[in-house]
Amino acid sequence: MFHFRSLILGVSTAALVAGGALAKDDITVAIQLEPPHMDPTSAAAGAIDSVLYSNVFEGLTRFMADGSVVPGLAESWEISDDGLTYTFKLRSGVTFHDGTTMDAEDVKFSLDRINAEESANAQKALYAAIAEVNVIDAGTVEIKLSEQNGNMLFNLAWGDAVIVAPESIENIKQMPIGTGAFKFASWTQGDKVELVRNDAYWGDAPALAKATFKFISDPTAAFAAVMAEDVDVFSGFPAPENLPQFEADPRFQVLVGSTEGETILSTNNKMPPFDNVKVRQAVAHAIDRQAIIDGAMFGLGTPIGTHFAPHNPAYVDLTGQSNYDPEKAKMLLAEAGFADGFETTLHLPPPSYARRGGEIIAAQLAQVGIKAEITNVEWAQWLETVFKGKNFGLTIVSHTEPMDIGIYANPDYYFQYDNAGFQDLIAKLNVETDPDMRTQMMGEAQKIISDDYVNGYLFQLAVPTVAKAGVQGLWKDAPTQANDLTGVSWSE
Repeated sequence: MFHFRSLILGVSTAALVAGGALAKDDITVAIQLEPPHMDPTSAAAGAIDSVLYSNVFEGLTRFMADGSVVPGLAESWEISDDGLTYTFKLRSGVTFHDGTTMDAEDVKFSLDRINAEESANAQKALYAAIAEVNVIDAGTVEIKLSEQNGNMLFNLAWGDAVIVAPESIENIKQMPIGTGAFKFASWTQGDKVELVRNDAYWGDAPALAKATFKFISDPTAAFAAVMAEDVDVFSGFPAPENLPQFEADPRFQVLVGSTEGETILSTNNKMPPFDNVKVRQAVAHAIDRQAIIDGAMFGLGTPIGTHFAPHNPAYVDLTGQSNYDPEKAKMLLAEAGFADGFETTLHLPPPSYARRGGEIIAAQLAQVGIKAEITNVEWAQWLETVFKGKNFGLTIVSHTEPMDIGIYANPDYYFQYDNAGFQDLIAKLNVETDPDMRTQMMGEAQKIISDDYVNGYLFQLAVPTVAKAGVQGLWKDAPTQANDLTGVSWSE
């Protein structure tokens, strides 16, 4: 004990007074899902963004914690009167983590790569209107659109449109090199990703010198890790039943925010018998949303009746169209020629809402004669089998991308909904700039997919975060799937 005290006395008074010299400058953030790889521009996995968005990779524009879109690598822009030409002025003095300069050539490379024929970009449709990208000079880039797109600045803020360099693209999946405030240091697969502060960052230096993302998928293990203070933050804490315990413990703070995550029972619209709207309607009426929210999420979540976030001003409450009515579900199945029900598959990825919710949904479907065989899949397997392979009957997933009703206009998207009228409406919405008209059209779009019972619409995902009391600057809401650490610090 004496030895310890003498060490303390040996610390200079100046360091103690400065305080900052002793301030904690590293953080360990736990999340449930491990990214399949490290390239946000070539996969649908939100887990990639949850580690790298804003921390390692940046786009021309970016989302803030409240969902607003602000300048990123572009410091300003001008839009032509006809809405077809966007001219971006890039920030000067920006370098990638390997020391190479970020300039207009890199922007052109990144955006051209999205629309290339062999592109694996999950949100390619958002950028389809980009006809050409022209380098005006090293600090200026021009984007020409084939048609007006009122969402372009919003779309460019997505993780799918971050700026990458041709020099580092070959190894980007294992060695991500961006322009962000943190550099990728290491990835121990199955365990953690480590980031370190980028001392050459163009913007405000982050308070943290090091950040570790730990992957803990099991809810029981998550609870144990937080209680033992092995992690500083657990973002998207997977055991909501434990939140009251943390709220009552002064060592912790609990943030419960909303996400852009429409949690849905995704349905393969081309696979019989789900190609019959009456069968899809029967599934919708067989589901008791509140029982799922209470049973799987311990009351956290807002019921939805269409693919749209309830906190969006344009949201239309259509939950009544798919109210819980098992007798009606049985009647619809009989009308569709399935009086004795049928068998199908239910693929469940790792998140708690899917694994826990899936057990409840399978039991509810069984009540009306639909036998859903549960297959638990890891995230990479889900992307391969369900998202790419479209080899599924039903699955549960939360679509965490912001304002993404446009995915229903893509007949090749994994749930394979093909409605020419809906596609036409979204095409018109994309070029409409009048706010009132856009709200009206978004309402129409919500109603069409609700009427067609494309998917079983369950609830808007809440995001509970448990953190040590001294952590400040965390995002409460999740306007995109991200753990932006650029403004996070420890209170003195």
